[in-house]
Formats: sequence, C-alpha cells, structure tokens
Amino acid sequence: MVRNINIKLQIIMSTTVTGETLQIHNIDTAPEASKALLEKSKKSYGYVPNLHGALAGAPGLLEAYQTMHELFMNSSFDNDELTVVWQTINVEHECHYCVPAHTAIAKAMKVDDTIIAALRDKTPLANPKLEALRSMTLALVRSRGVVSQEEITAFYEAGFNQRQLLEIILGLSQKVISNYTNHIAETALDDAFKQFDWKN
Repeated sequence: MVRNINIKLQIIMSTTVTGETLQIHNIDTAPEASKALLEKSKKSYGYVPNLHGALAGAPGLLEAYQTMHELFMNSSFDNDELTVVWQTINVEHECHYCVPAHTAIAKAMKVDDTIIAALRDKTPLANPKLEALRSMTLALVRSRGVVSQEEITAFYEAGFNQRQLLEIILGLSQKVISNYTNHIAETALDDAFKQFDWKN
C-alpha cells in the first residue's frame, strides 16, 4: 500500500512540477483564458512583459493584476505619489524585477530623478508629504495593516485623507501579486528595464 501511494505521488509530481521556477508564457503558450489578457498587455507596452507572462499561468491572477493596476492608476494619487507607494513596497519586498520596472515607469511618468533615487536607495525624501506617504506605506507593509492611531494621525496631518489610506492598500494588493510572483518565478528583466538593474 505504501509503495502504491509513493508511486502515485511520483506520478502527480511528474505531471505538475516542471522546474524550480514558473513558466514565462507568451501569447502562443498561455492558457486560452490568458491569451486576450496578454494581447492587452502587448497593446499597452508594445511587447508582453515577462511578469505578465509569469502571471498568465493563472488567468485570474493576470486579470486581477491588470485590473488593480488600472484602478490604482486612477486613484487620487498623482504620479509622484503613485511612484512612492509602488517603489516603497517593491524595495521593502526586495523585488529584483519591479524596482527596475518601476524606475522605468517613473521616468516615463516624469517623476523627478531625486525621488526615484531616494526610493531605490532607501534615503529620506526631501518632500515632507511624500516622506509621510512612504512612512505610512512602510508601516502598513511591516505591520500587516496593524498601524497605530498615532501613525494614522501623522498621515492625515501631512495632508492625506481616509480615501488615500485605503488606496495605499489597493496599491499594496497589486504589488503583493507582482512581487511574490517575481520571487517565485525569478523573472528575468525585460530589455527595457535592464539599464535600471537594482540590487538590495
């Protein structure tokens, strides 16, 4: 009986485990439900980013990521603030892919180079309001949402509001999907991001 169980486990593992990392799909190899989503990515970026190729293995995850990205882009944060939330989380999660990717995105969004560098290097931001945003984002990540009333009050006193506190959670939800997937997939940088390579 034990031998039969071991044989069955070996068969299951041989049919589901293909290696130490996740497959990076293209439009041809992706599950059917992911093909249109990858076409959408290609239309937006001009190519299919490797992250999206990794997410495509689970169509619902790719769709969730794309939807969260659009929702966060349409939040009440401006480009500098979006970048602060994204990159603070990327750096804290030590995401080798997302830090370079969002460096490129920040430059495309005309974010000042001093902000980009401070976020990548974990040095204080010169703008007190942006630094308060980074502090609250870090507090949410590190405490898993169990932030103090004092931290919330400081965030509001810096000029933010309740909606924006909740919108950080939206951005964090998006970044958990991408950062965690990149750790598992060991996602290779796309050519567009290689010049912004980052090591913790």
